Amino acid sequence: MHRSDARILTTHAGSLPRSRALLELLVRKSRREPVDPAALSAAVEESTRHVVARQLEAGIDIGNNGEQPRESFFTYVQHCMSGFAGTAQRPIMRDIIHYQSFLEIKLPDFTRTMVSLAQTPKAVGEVRYVDRSMIEKECADYVRIREAQPARFVESFMTAPSPGIVALAMLNEFYPGTHDYLAAVAEALRTEYEYIVAQGFVLQIDAPDLAMERHTAYADRPLSDFVAFVDQTIAAINRALTNIPRDRVRLHVCWGNYEAPHQFDVPLDDILPHLYAANVGALMLSMANPRHEHEYRSFARHPLPQELLLIVGAIDTTTNYVEHPEVVADRVERVVNVVGDPHRVLAGTDCGFATSAGLGEVAEEVVWEKLRALRAGADVATRRLFGRL
Repeated sequence: MHRSDARILTTHAGSLPRSRALLELLVRKSRREPVDPAALSAAVEESTRHVVARQLEAGIDIGNNGEQPRESFFTYVQHCMSGFAGTAQRPIMRDIIHYQSFLEIKLPDFTRTMVSLAQTPKAVGEVRYVDRSMIEKECADYVRIREAQPARFVESFMTAPSPGIVALAMLNEFYPGTHDYLAAVAEALRTEYEYIVAQGFVLQIDAPDLAMERHTAYADRPLSDFVAFVDQTIAAINRALTNIPRDRVRLHVCWGNYEAPHQFDVPLDDILPHLYAANVGALMLSMANPRHEHEYRSFARHPLPQELLLIVGAIDTTTNYVEHPEVVADRVERVVNVVGDPHRVLAGTDCGFATSAGLGEVAEEVVWEKLRALRAGADVATRRLFGRL
């Protein structure tokens, strides 16, 4: 995994806007409606070419395929794992339902055509990884498309979900309890984790469960119960990563990629020491949004272990404001000043821009402007921290 050895490197959290044609096909696929495989493949190809080129134009150093073939960042596992069927309604984030006036404003957004992350398949049988063809094609297609570009990324990554988000969002109706379900999902995901790394990618594990579920599945339970879940999930992740070097894995943790009050979010101080137990080489954290921008101070109270890099969320993915490069630079520099080493800090986004097909609060043109601002801000920070560019 590359460090910011000569300049502050830029990356993002994974998902990028999909084309309209691809969006419509993925929504139908998620509902288990018939979809023409050739049409879907062609739409994925076109959309992937577009997002790879736009990342390179924006100056992203560590890029990916924008998760274009996936209906969402985690529900796609129903197509490569056994045991999932039907539909379950998971709890809604506490801050979304707390204010009636907020609900009235946002209700059209929550009901528009998209892949739902609230109504998801559920586990009704044994969960096993049974079909690797999807991840094989996704990796091969991305490499082919990437290599056809005149410019090059410093490095590429590929995402996969945390076992915790699958276990809590795709509800359990088969296993005796959460521990057994979590263990089964982690063992299934091991196949995907190992394949991604074997293809030369950095693996990014998307784990909103390690923060967001405090005000979702654990909203009515003591903090200690949630922290116990965090520890249990990280132990499951570590088992799934047994055969993978830690410096080939980064862990993305967030409080939910949606515009809402967020006043019930768990403080970073309460979970950060537990996140350090993950056998990964980098943490990627939301640090740009108004609720968590101050939490760079947590690294003074809980110093970043020497073996870890930190990817700073310097761009908010839930607002159409385009950050000024000086704002991005300030966010990066604050973290560097606490961590003490600019080589261990990278600049990124708080989360993805399209975590499920149809769910994205930032206009596509603005997404690319934000990524250009990320690069420009990283350049400003480089001049200040390294004295060169």
